[in-house]
Amino acid sequence: MTTAPCVFCAIVAGEAEASVVHADDLAVAFMDLAPVNPGHVLVVPRVHAAGLEDLAEDTGAHLWRVAHRVARSLRRSGLRCEGVNLFLADGEAAFQEVFHAHLHVFPRFEGDPFRISGDWTIRPRPLLDTEAAVLRHTLTTLDPP
Repeated sequence: MTTAPCVFCAIVAGEAEASVVHADDLAVAFMDLAPVNPGHVLVVPRVHAAGLEDLAEDTGAHLWRVAHRVARSLRRSGLRCEGVNLFLADGEAAFQEVFHAHLHVFPRFEGDPFRISGDWTIRPRPLLDTEAAVLRHTLTTLDPP
């Protein structure tokens, strides 16, 4: 079985074009080719990790630190930015399209085209408590960070 080349790995290696915003030993941040809004940046780890499950927690934390700085930069840049979204899609069901973990950082403004819709019905506390208990238990089974 063959896998398609990873465009983000090619960007990280300098083999594909990108408009780089930030680069360090663990991450590269570059402009999204098909942005939600002008100023949309992708923050990717240098190491290939298809999704969160494959990404070391320390590297993931570093991606969020870089994204935080990029978001602050967007606010101060002069680009249209009334707010910022940090968005990570993990898996096909979550609309991940490039299977190299990445964090979207994009400016928001009133009337822009980005939408997330859902059924925001308030769940009963007993169901929330049951789900929390399941997650607490599962957390104890994870490898230490």
